[in-house]
Amino acid sequence: MATMNAVRFHGQKDIRVDRIPIPTIKPGWVKIAPKFCGICGSDLHEYMGGANLIPSPGHPHPITGETLPLTLGHEFSGIVEEIGDGVAHVKKGDRVCVQPTIYDGECRACVRGLVNCCDKNGFIGLSGWGGGMSEYTTAPASAVKLLPNNVSLEIGALIEPLSVGWHAVDISPFKPGDSVLVLGGGPIGLAVIQVLVGKKCHNIIVSEVSKRRREFAKQFGAHHVIDPTQADLVEEVERLTDGQGADVGFDAAGVQVAVDTAFKAIKARGILVNIAIWEKRATLFMNDIVFRERAYMGVATFALGDFEAVIKAVSSGIITPGGMITKKIPMDQVAEQGFKALIEDKDNHVKILVDVGAGITD
Repeated sequence: MATMNAVRFHGQKDIRVDRIPIPTIKPGWVKIAPKFCGICGSDLHEYMGGANLIPSPGHPHPITGETLPLTLGHEFSGIVEEIGDGVAHVKKGDRVCVQPTIYDGECRACVRGLVNCCDKNGFIGLSGWGGGMSEYTTAPASAVKLLPNNVSLEIGALIEPLSVGWHAVDISPFKPGDSVLVLGGGPIGLAVIQVLVGKKCHNIIVSEVSKRRREFAKQFGAHHVIDPTQADLVEEVERLTDGQGADVGFDAAGVQVAVDTAFKAIKARGILVNIAIWEKRATLFMNDIVFRERAYMGVATFALGDFEAVIKAVSSGIITPGGMITKKIPMDQVAEQGFKALIEDKDNHVKILVDVGAGITD
């Protein structure tokens, strides 16, 4: 049986390059040779404290039926190697990216078209069905998105995190002319900033403690950046909004102090949109919400159509995300040069890409 290299998660701080069988094609699916794959914050959380999202032995994912060890990588692009029966929208040799959502199509959310809210949801590269950190993988045809000629494979690997930002802004009540507060200048916060710039927001205020990440935020279009440890965020937001407060806030930080402050910085009947995955239970001072009729909503990854919208925005130049890529590494250095860099030098990195097409170094 032919085998390939794959970066697989075996457990907490246990990432290995394994030789595993090359997947075979089946009707309605597409076989892809991944070329670039981003390391996501969720990958890092699994590495540091998992398995959490990744299913453990004895508790297989309800759709894939798989448990660890699993191939990592859900932010990836590649080249179509083979198509299964019934696939017509892509062909061998096409450059593509993959929308990694796994859903059953039958639950109460899916029947409403909300596949990102599926009762059994999962992700290619976290829940099974292979992943982008492997020499070959397969995916349902509906998940495979064609990249235009002017969108590189490197940029193709950024479509997934950009789609998280796109979805958050798209389902929020944001409208041109609004003042927006973004909490956190990591990859998702920067994605939100780029989407807001593309949607003609003219007052983007970013709260971020890291000096380097504040610089990244300015680079990608933020109009004002604030270090909340050095300045009063509420006073600064009021000053930058002519005393009105922010119309909309986006939380890409997921820390208690940021939420506490954000609600005071948002105007009456404004809204705070939570994108962050929280590691701990959050508490809310409800009177800050009740007496100003503020709202709090959650957003989950991306919906059907978001990938296509982002691809179009990137192709047309509305979003230019190339500066997000701060490092490229080979497959056999994911732990040492990837996860370790994001832990020990996170302020200097936005998105580290695994150069899958380059193979391994030894």
